[in-house]
Amino acid sequence: MDHYSALRHFADSWGLLAMFVFFLGVIVWAFRPGSRKEHHNAATILFRNEDKPAPSEQD
Repeated sequence: MDHYSALRHFADSWGLLAMFVFFLGVIVWAFRPGSRKEHHNAATILFRNEDKPAPSEQD
């Protein structure tokens, strides 16, 4: 079996399974209990200093 055929066989079987497991892991991680606060924080980060500029962080 040449190199291309071996890689193609791996991608068609175990590679597909690995990508599917990774996909399921991302879905479970995104919808895990307790992540609502983090998602809300990321969604509203642009609007935090809407009325006035953010304070400068000069030491």
